[in-house]
Amino acid sequence: MDGFIHFGVLLQIQKTLLLEVDSHLDRFLIIYHYVCFYPTSNPKRGVYEIDNPNENIEENIPQPFRSNGEGGYDTGPRDIMRDLENPDMLVPPKTDAGLLPNMHFSFSDTSMTLSHGGWSREITVRELPIATTLAGVNMSLTAGGVRELHWHQQAEWSFMISGHARITSIDSEGRNFIADVGPGDLWYFPPGLPHSIQGLEHCEFLLVFDDGAFSDLNTLSISDWFAHTPKDVLSANFGVPISTFDNIPSKQVYIFQDKVPGPLQSEKVQSPYGTIPETFKHKLLAQKPMQIPGGTVRIVDSSNFPISKKIAAALVKIEPGAMRELHWHPNNDEWQYYLSGQGRMTVFSGNGIARTFDYRAGDVGYVPFANGHYIQNTGTESLWFLEMFKSDRFADVSLNQWMALTPSDLVADNLHVGPELLNALRKVKYPVVKFPGFSYYPR
Repeated sequence: MDGFIHFGVLLQIQKTLLLEVDSHLDRFLIIYHYVCFYPTSNPKRGVYEIDNPNENIEENIPQPFRSNGEGGYDTGPRDIMRDLENPDMLVPPKTDAGLLPNMHFSFSDTSMTLSHGGWSREITVRELPIATTLAGVNMSLTAGGVRELHWHQQAEWSFMISGHARITSIDSEGRNFIADVGPGDLWYFPPGLPHSIQGLEHCEFLLVFDDGAFSDLNTLSISDWFAHTPKDVLSANFGVPISTFDNIPSKQVYIFQDKVPGPLQSEKVQSPYGTIPETFKHKLLAQKPMQIPGGTVRIVDSSNFPISKKIAAALVKIEPGAMRELHWHPNNDEWQYYLSGQGRMTVFSGNGIARTFDYRAGDVGYVPFANGHYIQNTGTESLWFLEMFKSDRFADVSLNQWMALTPSDLVADNLHVGPELLNALRKVKYPVVKFPGFSYYPR
């Protein structure tokens, strides 16, 4: 899977001055290349380059001007690394126009919650106001670290980024569930059902909830409930002496360090009511992908993961020089999480309004309901990202397919195009496209 799991460490800088012309955006960028080594799940992966102009400030940094003379030098103060990471904000494509809300936020710009046993950070409507349908939490647990027994009013959908963890749950009929999950697996807990997560080793995962205002710090936790229930009530409920509760936590624990649990079979608790009939676990990365020119797509929704009735998703891989085709979604807004690589997305909102955003690993993107958009891989490695929707099904409309399945004379007269385009249209949907000779910034 091209080692999309990675932790970046800069080891070497190679000072090679380049003058790059991007004809697609009609702009000049004077940049430095530096070489990064990224340890990944695939140790043979090697080296790839990313661009960094943050050297020799007077002349070798990106500037907001086009070759036709539009714009001018920005002498500062400025954040050069931000400009490097967002070239399409510094010099927008000439086709961008009008005003759209921000549709980009990075987990690197959020505040960490640190605990013995792990950490978490979240992106909600507080950080990304446009994202009203879904919220995301990036969490890591140590070996033995526990996200405590808890529940919430929202559905929870999660993707394992690295490492292995153990999840547990029960339903209202007393049927229980326990499973181990690893990289590329996902789980889903329906609203209101209690559950827990424990690291079997150092692990990291993405949690997604079907409410943009949801905060993982405001869940219903077992420790918090115990702390706010009189001990005589606890005694009466469980039929044990009050002294049994002398050492319970005084507030919500959230994440805590525990010992690494034993093998799965030894930890299973037999319920007189049996196990939950619909599994809460799905092996998404092991799922056979849709192989298409330029990448792969794996779709997961209630059709192949029946318990997932509130959230649908697609795991998309876009190869260098390829793009997620021009399309839109007819069922709900789209919430994105970028796993590796770098790319850019233009969102078209109608009435002459369009805006382009740049993304890289750890970023969250968002597209309002039915807005047209595309995503280009602008780097030299594969771009992996998740598309997620508050829906029981995945659905998209392909611009290419729509045009191909519409009378050709109508399309030609509407757009003033000829046979060259009409003959290239496809009746079969290709979510990712790549054609010989096409590439995107950086070239």
